[in-house]
Amino acid sequence: MTDPSEVFASETILDRSPKSIFDDHHPPEKDLIADCVHCGFCLPACPTYQLWGNEIDSPRGRIDLMKAGREGAVHLDDAFVQSFDNCLGCLACTTACPSGVQYDKLLNDVRPQIERHRKRSPGDRLWRALIFALFPHPDRLRVAAALGAGYQRILRPLLLRSGLLTRLPKKLRAMEALLPPVRISDIAARLPEHTAAIGPTRRRVGMLTGCAQRVFFHDVNQATVRVLAAEGCEVFSPAAQGCCGALSEHVGRDESAADQARRLIDAFEPLDLDTIVTNVAGCGANMKGYGRLLRDDPHYADRAAAFAARCRDISELLDELGPVARRHPIQATVAYHDACHLAHGQQVRSQPRAALQAIPGIAISDIPESETCCGSAGTYNLTNPEPAEQLGRRKVRNILSTEPELIATGNAGCLLQIRRYLAEGDADVPLYHPIQLIDFSIRGVQPPTVGPAGPGLSGPR
Repeated sequence: MTDPSEVFASETILDRSPKSIFDDHHPPEKDLIADCVHCGFCLPACPTYQLWGNEIDSPRGRIDLMKAGREGAVHLDDAFVQSFDNCLGCLACTTACPSGVQYDKLLNDVRPQIERHRKRSPGDRLWRALIFALFPHPDRLRVAAALGAGYQRILRPLLLRSGLLTRLPKKLRAMEALLPPVRISDIAARLPEHTAAIGPTRRRVGMLTGCAQRVFFHDVNQATVRVLAAEGCEVFSPAAQGCCGALSEHVGRDESAADQARRLIDAFEPLDLDTIVTNVAGCGANMKGYGRLLRDDPHYADRAAAFAARCRDISELLDELGPVARRHPIQATVAYHDACHLAHGQQVRSQPRAALQAIPGIAISDIPESETCCGSAGTYNLTNPEPAEQLGRRKVRNILSTEPELIATGNAGCLLQIRRYLAEGDADVPLYHPIQLIDFSIRGVQPPTVGPAGPGLSGPR
């Protein structure tokens, strides 16, 4: 892999012109850039700095690029773009920073500038167009999943035996490897639009069903609805809801993200809900940022801020409500992986652990380097497969070092990424979303503790 610092040194041309490389539509803010005091606490927290040790691939290095860009001291060239493409957006730096630098806001402002002003290579444009023509569209994803199910049963064994699978381009190989085993019954499944609370109604809750979540992790959505109902929530899952815009926002496609946010607000707003709940960390972090995303829209700015204020991760909501449904014991040691957009993006760490620890018999093991991203990061493992692969293998090694009986994490991308590298090493440790374990406990069902299980893969329903 080309050293990004070498690319930067050879391709970035200094420009003494005072003209900024950014347009006037929300460039990275000067005051937010000035908050960085270059102390270096972000360096060991940054996955790309850990991998390559290059300053330009650290948060403070990227902030320096933003500053230089505002001053017209660099061009918006391939090297500039590569530095920000290398960033996972995991936000571990925001947790590590003692000065409170809002790197998330800076990153969310610079990426749309790149998308507006830098023309990517034809191959990169085509690959990104494929990703965004598919993943934010559940109906298209269902068709692709059905074709994928046929591929897994018929074509994949032939490709493996012939050795052709290893000859696919790296990005296509990454997409192929991330496809989980698919049940045809789950592809067409839908949640009921309304589920009554069991017992007195404590909360009216809207549930985001997600994009990949509703196709590949229908079991997780079903478990979420059952747990919410058991805890006294009336649950609404409107069929009209679409993508929340998280994938688009993550890569700087801000117009698409804003359109998707508006449609989602329109789908939930008429239901007069107390809370909108998510079981995908990336979606939850994005929805909580709708107020900023739509701040310039006079018709949606206030509505978006009100909507965002009602958004909760499922673990947050369970923590707020407190348990009323009886938990049955599950005797198991669970390695809990902190999804970045839950731990860093939403600052939600204790609530998932508390929800799991409410299950009698559960013991939670701490994972080494728990703050480090697994390499999923939205579409990162599809657009940057090499560093994502290094981080994925590193994460799985750290998880397995705790010798867990079960693994749990609260994000669809993390589930896919970790499952891939568990399967690569033939590790027979079941992988679940925490809400599934809570659901098992409430229903008195024991999850398997042997074999490659996981959401939408196997295990009790």
